[in-house]
Amino acid sequence: MVGTKALANDIAVKNADGVTIYYNYINDGKELAVASGYYSGSVVIPEEVTYMNRTRKVISIGESAFYCSFLTSVTIPNSVTSIGKSAFFYCSALTSVTIGNSVTSIGESAFFYCRGLTSVTIPNSVTSIGERAFDYCDALTSVTIPNSVTSIGGSAFYRCSALTSVTIGNSVTSIGGYAFSRCSALTSVTIPNSVTSIGEGAFDGCDLPEVISKIENPFEIGPYTFSNNTFLNATLYVPKGTIDKYKATEGWKKFALIEEGDGSGKTPETQKCEKPTIFYHNGKLTFQSATEGAVCHSTITDADIKSYNTNEVQLGVTYNITVYATKSGYNDSETATATLCWIDVAPKTEGITNGVASVRALPVMIQSQGGMLNISGAPEGSVINVYDLSGKMVDSAISSSETTSIPTNLKSGEIGIVKIGDKSIKVVMQ
Repeated sequence: MVGTKALANDIAVKNADGVTIYYNYINDGKELAVASGYYSGSVVIPEEVTYMNRTRKVISIGESAFYCSFLTSVTIPNSVTSIGKSAFFYCSALTSVTIGNSVTSIGESAFFYCRGLTSVTIPNSVTSIGERAFDYCDALTSVTIPNSVTSIGGSAFYRCSALTSVTIGNSVTSIGGYAFSRCSALTSVTIPNSVTSIGEGAFDGCDLPEVISKIENPFEIGPYTFSNNTFLNATLYVPKGTIDKYKATEGWKKFALIEEGDGSGKTPETQKCEKPTIFYHNGKLTFQSATEGAVCHSTITDADIKSYNTNEVQLGVTYNITVYATKSGYNDSETATATLCWIDVAPKTEGITNGVASVRALPVMIQSQGGMLNISGAPEGSVINVYDLSGKMVDSAISSSETTSIPTNLKSGEIGIVKIGDKSIKVVMQ
């Protein structure tokens, strides 16, 4: 790359295509931000720039960097983490933009008045979209806001009059005031359950035939969040069992027609909590359900707690564990089961001078699913045999350092007997 000094910028360096790009030093001169300059046509921003034998990474698009009307396309590299305020302000000829997958924030008015922009792909790295970020992009027809985004700024898509489709990711918690105001081509919007606030006028000026809300516990919204025509004529679809909540909540109760469903004509089935997983580590059992906010309920029974009428009792130290997950508005999960026991390891004898050698016990977790036994914690190299109740061996394996999986032909509800060394453990197959 060939470098020359540029007025009002720290340096100007040609990229691989011979296009001059202007930069400012940031972070004590260790990195670069693309700076304002004279741009036209197609611009590919490099990840690194070499100037005076020093190579620096490009990590930012600076404020008002491309304030111009002649830029037609731009490629932002993966090294860039932020797009600054008004970075592409009034780039009315811009029709194509590729945003690298490390960008986390799109600044205020970043693409304001980019009237030639028809579509934009927001990468999964982005967590926030600033105020007026895509204001007056009136050729923009569709936008997908990924699950990484948590906030949509005020007026972010204001006056995007050609916008017919918008997908709002499941992590968005706030939709700013007038965020989609005057997006007159929109015919439907789906609001995910993650949303906890919607600003005044967010969908004003959009005469929506339907609004699909997946919010299970509706919060108050302003009287102008939606247009009056939407309140009077649209169908508001809500989760099963929540109609009364919506009819009692300010703002939402303005909808003349509220139905359970998702707009498909079907009442959605109540979601089911994900079946928990069971972990044992350092004396602690941990239960996890993939359903966010779910609470796990467990029962642990000790096979050694019994009454005996003999002079000798053999303690097996075996626990049977069952756990299921619950969450308000969800069906209970399937029940997960596991058997936790301890296997004696041969006592250490080398170097023992007092005649006493300790016997170490290893915790072993056994779980079954669809006829498969998954055994973790068994001493590596141990022989593991599996029998049915008649004593017939159904399979065997040599334990590994991780989890050992053993397929069996045992059916759900049947008892399998797992033998590890001298230890035999009964397991109910799932």
